[in-house]
Amino acid sequence: MVTMFLFPNSATSTHELLQVHDSKRLLTGLEPFTTSTRIELGRREVHSPETTRERNPVKLGSCSVIQGIMRFVCILGIWTKLAWGSASWTLVVCLLLARGRKGQHSNEYTQSSSSYSDSSNLSYRDRVLLSSLHLDGALTFSNTSSAASDFGLIHFSLPGAILYPKSVRDIQVVIRAVHSATSSELTLAARGRGHSVHGQAQALNGVVVEMSSMKGIKVAPHGEPGFQQPFVDAAGGELWIDVLRETLKEGLAPRSWTDYLYLSIGGTLSNAGVGGQTFLFGPEISNVLQLDVVTGTGHAVTCSPTKHSDLFHGVLGGLGQFGVITSARIVLEPAHEKVRWIRAMYTDFATFTRDQEMLISQPPQHTFDYIEGFVVLKNEDPNNGWNSVPFDAKKIDPSMIPEEGGSVLYYIELAKKFSGDNILGLDQIVERMMAPLSFIPTLVFTTDVPYAKFLNRLHDVELNLASQGLWDVPHPWLNLFVPRSSIASFDDLIFKHMIKSDFSGPILIYPIKGERWDSRSSAVIPDESIFYLVAFLRISLPSSGPLLSTLMAENDKIMEICHDAGMGCKMYLPEHNDIQSWKTHFGKRWETFARRKMKYDPHFILAPGQNIFRNSMRALPHPDHPLMSATPIA
Repeated sequence: MVTMFLFPNSATSTHELLQVHDSKRLLTGLEPFTTSTRIELGRREVHSPETTRERNPVKLGSCSVIQGIMRFVCILGIWTKLAWGSASWTLVVCLLLARGRKGQHSNEYTQSSSSYSDSSNLSYRDRVLLSSLHLDGALTFSNTSSAASDFGLIHFSLPGAILYPKSVRDIQVVIRAVHSATSSELTLAARGRGHSVHGQAQALNGVVVEMSSMKGIKVAPHGEPGFQQPFVDAAGGELWIDVLRETLKEGLAPRSWTDYLYLSIGGTLSNAGVGGQTFLFGPEISNVLQLDVVTGTGHAVTCSPTKHSDLFHGVLGGLGQFGVITSARIVLEPAHEKVRWIRAMYTDFATFTRDQEMLISQPPQHTFDYIEGFVVLKNEDPNNGWNSVPFDAKKIDPSMIPEEGGSVLYYIELAKKFSGDNILGLDQIVERMMAPLSFIPTLVFTTDVPYAKFLNRLHDVELNLASQGLWDVPHPWLNLFVPRSSIASFDDLIFKHMIKSDFSGPILIYPIKGERWDSRSSAVIPDESIFYLVAFLRISLPSSGPLLSTLMAENDKIMEICHDAGMGCKMYLPEHNDIQSWKTHFGKRWETFARRKMKYDPHFILAPGQNIFRNSMRALPHPDHPLMSATPIA
């Protein structure tokens, strides 16, 4: 048996797993011992040996003198070993405590703001069950720390096993095994790129399905019977960047994108997938023709808007609660060669939002192909101030910044796709489209870039941050959907009063049209025709800036202010801690969501990291259970 400990490594700002083998605890094999007692080390739990001994009555009358002496020597030896074992264990604990204290640093990567579960506790019965499965791929019980964390670096939950599937059948077999183990606490989570922020794709002591081993991209440039438009079939574990590369070979591309393309198909479709094209085509979940899904009961189902439609709409934006997406059929459109990329700055928030809403309300043929907005600090910081706006690292003369406005500035980011060399015609089109806007005339920045480079623009940012050691750091992100009716209050209460000079990371704000979303999906949006995505994409720097706990407390404060002001905000990429908060999040959609859960994952084994349904609820049918009022869908 091996006990594993997670402790911070101050040199690398990462965490290191230490293994302590039972054989090194000097435990005697003459008596049984278990490892169940927990010793609290700061805020962490580790496992230590609990010395339990089976005592049998000794009949001295039946023993000879020699036997008595031998028994005495044996007992003395045992207790000597135990004494040394206890001393050795105490030494190990002390050393690890010292190591833990040494690893503490200003960013509190392992402090109370983060959630860590230090060791897998897979039962013998569950391990035997999983080991008995016949799979095409691989199932491993070792090195599971690779699936214990995510992009957020805030939560750590060590899974008991990792599945690397080579077929849909592998996923079915494992899900059926977990589903059938009704006396077990086993759960299962699908993991794509691991780009979650709050442990949504983790499964403590459960099974993580590494979807990256599921490959397959097939482009149908002319569609097929029943699907007349071009489409691409992509495995759930494929990345959007690889889908783009394959479709561009046919002169095609998906029409709705997230800003960052190194995300998995299944991961984004389990949430929504929003970006600068969402106002035109809706989120990525509005551009799916068909899905292949393995439900929480292990059934492989092909679904679409007309076939098993309840499952289809439930899985889209369903946070992984109803099934694992193994393949998706995605709408394609003709790709262009280049884009005209524009940034225009504002000081007045009302003017900034008015122009954005005017742009997204134009007919598609008369508007831009991409519209987003950003908040920047009113200073010269090249990363978060006004000097971050130009494309060529050009410094803006402070005299060009009007004095009016508050502590922040805003800019609209636009893109117009084009092909060929008719630059003059493009100039006229863009000039006509920008004429009604009221930005600062001297603060407009323009560049032309290849279409694929524009879509993958954040990869260069990633490489640059990684080279500085600023990519693999905690990301206490907060993403919100803010109703149009509340966006002015949000600016006044949050942007102008809570955004400080040490803010690290971009702030996005842009409008989205509610009519582009399918209300049958599980995704939750405000109940208004126009709402805004507001994203605080902060990072916790390893050696400077606010502590991680401070940043997360500020996120909580933002949510508290929104709630107290009655803004009606909804969290995108949501994370809540109790079922009542989830009910509030889903609102009138909760009953449908709960009923789908009862139908497609009745034992609550899927996506435990979302913290919506508890695996311990398996043995339902208690009448007071919050789901019992929701009858299963036939």
